[in-house]
Amino acid sequence: MFLGDNWIGTEPYGDLFPSTGLDAVVGSVGNGATLRMISDIPGMKYTEGRFLPYFFPDVFYEGGNPTAEAIDNWVKARRAILRKPVDRIGYGGYLSLAASFPDFITCVEQIGEEFRTLYDRMNGTKAYTPKFKVAVLNSWGKLRSWQTTMVAHALWYKKIYSYLGMLESLSGLAVDVEFISFDDVLESGIPEDIGVILNAGDAGTAWSGDDYWANEAIIACLKQFVYNGGGFIGIGEPSAFMHQGRFFQMSDVLGVDKEIGYTLSYTKYDQENTSDHFIMGGQVKPIDCGEKVEFIRSVSEQTQIIQMQRGDIAVAANSFGKGRSVYIAGLPYSPANSRLLLRSIYWAASAENEMLTWYCDNVETECAVYLETGWGVVINNSLDPQRTKLYKNAESYIEVELKPGGHEWFRVDSLTNSSINKFGCY
Repeated sequence: MFLGDNWIGTEPYGDLFPSTGLDAVVGSVGNGATLRMISDIPGMKYTEGRFLPYFFPDVFYEGGNPTAEAIDNWVKARRAILRKPVDRIGYGGYLSLAASFPDFITCVEQIGEEFRTLYDRMNGTKAYTPKFKVAVLNSWGKLRSWQTTMVAHALWYKKIYSYLGMLESLSGLAVDVEFISFDDVLESGIPEDIGVILNAGDAGTAWSGDDYWANEAIIACLKQFVYNGGGFIGIGEPSAFMHQGRFFQMSDVLGVDKEIGYTLSYTKYDQENTSDHFIMGGQVKPIDCGEKVEFIRSVSEQTQIIQMQRGDIAVAANSFGKGRSVYIAGLPYSPANSRLLLRSIYWAASAENEMLTWYCDNVETECAVYLETGWGVVINNSLDPQRTKLYKNAESYIEVELKPGGHEWFRVDSLTNSSINKFGCY
């Protein structure tokens, strides 16, 4: 089955989907999130990603550059493949068009070789992740896994790109991700292996939660989770529903709320007070919060205001009991924002001392380590040369140089570059 834009009645993450008798699902890969949307579908014998560009005249014309699009698409998808690979990759369209671009044919050949090496060296095993899991909380839960704010295979829309960036970041981060619903919380509470919960979206939407946030049982469960040591990350208008004098129902956890006109006479002027916070490590310029949410204000003197943007809080952190929270006004995808999210996750989980386990310090680079096979790989997510420190732990690292869009393999037990294979047309 080709994964389409709509599938009412045959939702690929529905409980009954594995019983349909399908052997495989194939889908178009627009970025890392769409790759994971395909590769994580349960119950299939195999999954396949149809990479871009399609062999159509809108790209394959005299003066066109399909090779550049192929490289860009591969670099976006590769970081997600390292976490959960599809079993096959391919392209679609009119072969006669592609045949007129020999450089593109050579590039695809090298991408195919790189994919086969990745797949073989993973050998069905899972890359290293911390012990805790990250849960994305919305009204749909697992039924819409990897589909949060997804529209038409990752096409850019002003309304959603500040939220889609969260999903795109997660698709390749070294964390295990689950999607849970508010009904799951009501029925079963929060699983013990969840360390951090993310809630992201505009107010009044299924993604943020709307009137679920008027349910005292949900609020009590989530606040208890954080108070006892869990982490909570809110993006945009998390927990937003006007109820009992507050707009963000988790405002005391987040340390911020949104001013909607009820407290104008005593809202103070906020200022940055913690710009060197742990979650900003490695950043060389202010965080891009996209179509940022306005009128975010602090509600506690202990709120750590990390970044202001045009007079409003854009990034903040807070402690609540034994737990921690992070607020981000918006998170369009970029390597810098992906790193911000990773560091926010570790900080919210009170696990920042563990973050340097298999970690690259350059935000343009990432690594994946397969302890069961003994292989590890460092990737360059940019189209410029990069140098990065690859940490095995806080005391041990090596420096790695990467070609534009390139990668380097290493053996885990040696941390040397003596057995590196290099592929790529970049």
